[in-house]
Amino acid sequence: MMSISARRSRFRPCIDLHDGQVKQIVGGTLSDDDPSTLKTNFVASESPADFARLYRKHGLTGGHVIKLGPGNDSAAKEALAAWPDGLQIGGGINDNNAAEWISSGASKVIVTSYLFPGCNFSLERLQLISAAVGKDRLVVDVSCRRRDGKWMVAMNKWQDITDMEVCKETLDVLSEYCSEFLIHAADVEGLCQGIDEELVSKLGEWVRIPTTYAGGAKALSDLDLVEQLSEGRVDLTYGSSLDIFGGNLVKFADLVARNNSI
Repeated sequence: MMSISARRSRFRPCIDLHDGQVKQIVGGTLSDDDPSTLKTNFVASESPADFARLYRKHGLTGGHVIKLGPGNDSAAKEALAAWPDGLQIGGGINDNNAAEWISSGASKVIVTSYLFPGCNFSLERLQLISAAVGKDRLVVDVSCRRRDGKWMVAMNKWQDITDMEVCKETLDVLSEYCSEFLIHAADVEGLCQGIDEELVSKLGEWVRIPTTYAGGAKALSDLDLVEQLSEGRVDLTYGSSLDIFGGNLVKFADLVARNNSI
């Protein structure tokens, strides 16, 4: 098996669901308290299953389906059914429903908010959900926002800041119970103004398990930049800049070709 240090950074696809539709949303604008703050870059006419079939056709493994709020379960199961064991699922995952989502076709479950009751990290909850599905089936989402020069884990659609700093020490603890990390840089998510280079560089130093970064990617060359900054330890997700999501900066076909060249 190839070691994490010898990896090449790859493109990882995504399906973000809001009200049952595939959308691209500007990070941090989705709020339960004030729906008027929502800023949407793209709403797909295609179904979630259409995107899943597209990713399956091109062998794009390790992609994630994220349920942003209620009303997305049917759409998520539709996507998972279109590619059984080919996509990860996140959004509202806890120790009670995690195994059900694996049974519905998810390759792995992604968890954030459940781990932070009252915005405080619970090691006990991490241990419970890891035991429920197994370490190999669990992805911990440590999506974050900058606060006072640090990256703090943000939950509840990136609205609430938790007590956990994204750093080597916390990632080492989390990696004992999961097989991957997913990290959205919420402050740059959906803006197409470039990745958080400092965060990607730090992740390259800190992570020892497969890690996917999302947020701000706006050019094909960003994948090479992520590879350079992280020494291949971090993969990259593209959103609003991508042509299949209404963008005009990056072509899906080019990313597929880049992955196939590895």
